[in-house]
Amino acid sequence: MRASDPGGTDFRRAFFQPGRSLGAFDGDHCVGTFRSFATELSMPGGGVLTADAISNVTVIATHRRRGLLSRMMDRDLAAAAARGEAVAILVAAEYNIYGRFGFGPATRCGGLEIDLARAGGLRPVPGEGAGRIDFASMAEVRKLAPALFDRYRRSQPGAIERLEVNWRVRTGDLRLPSAAWTEPFVALHRDADGQVTGMLVYAVDDTWDGKRPDCTLTVRDHFAVDRASAAALWRFAFSVDWMRRVVVNNIAPDDPLPLLLNDPRAARATPHSDDFMWLRVLDVAAAFGARTYGAPGRVVFEVADPAGYAEGRWALETAADGSGSCTRTADPADLSLGVGALGSLLLGGETVPRLAAAGLVDELVPGAAVRADLTLRTPQRPWCPDMF
Repeated sequence: MRASDPGGTDFRRAFFQPGRSLGAFDGDHCVGTFRSFATELSMPGGGVLTADAISNVTVIATHRRRGLLSRMMDRDLAAAAARGEAVAILVAAEYNIYGRFGFGPATRCGGLEIDLARAGGLRPVPGEGAGRIDFASMAEVRKLAPALFDRYRRSQPGAIERLEVNWRVRTGDLRLPSAAWTEPFVALHRDADGQVTGMLVYAVDDTWDGKRPDCTLTVRDHFAVDRASAAALWRFAFSVDWMRRVVVNNIAPDDPLPLLLNDPRAARATPHSDDFMWLRVLDVAAAFGARTYGAPGRVVFEVADPAGYAEGRWALETAADGSGSCTRTADPADLSLGVGALGSLLLGGETVPRLAAAGLVDELVPGAAVRADLTLRTPQRPWCPDMF
């Protein structure tokens, strides 16, 4: 997005929250930017945390290596902690930058390309067929999708809320005049009672091999509040005429879609699979108290945090009902790790043994890594469906 884009100022202003934008200046010239906004982050078990979401981080090439990013980051994290935001999140453009500020990779992204002829369609799914699918206008999407997505995101660890401005951009109601935008197709699934339970957003190309259609359906968004609705929308996508393949650019890492195909080998991972959302713990007790756990037990972590927010020894105690609490303790530690590794573990996106094998967690008591992993394990891997 160029600063000279017509309408660019108004477009940017729609995303800004007062008091959460920083600029670095050399005289009258802006040489660095930093923006954050408050968002709800879904936790394992259905709870939510208010997170400090960081975006639009830039430093002009002529002013690199002067500590500008460090000062803006330090100021933002201090403000977030003072507001009571337990974690900060961001999408890291470069891997080696944000670890030094205490962030660790917490979710992954990746896509699928599905050969429709080889897939042979989807297997029957219990409960599917009780509802109906209709196309929706952009105005209907702005009216119906926000509440639907709010229901869905609470069931998906790592998801963040979509604000009104996000839906305006997704439906073309807010856009840069200089940017091209093509209205997508939107299909809504309703259950037998007429309640909206899922949404599919897609685009199609018009590619032919002589007289033979060779078209691709690209899924931009797909979410549902139950498996039957999700499967019905996938089946609809696979039924669109002239399509030879379906491409899903970003799908949850444990989405069962490949296993729903009569030939799961028809679904191949796209080349773009990588870390996505990074997380920085600011309040250990609040962050680990907001999620559920896989097994009862007690594990003591020694956390190193140069900024001090998570520094110290913490006892994670979990009960059979999945609840847990994390409090400071003077007891001997079972494991030691940096705050970045702690962020990777919070949502369940990493395992303790894997981090220990990489030297990012030190096992101080034999067997503690496996014991901690059983406690932190989640039935659903975290995934953030949205760029921010």
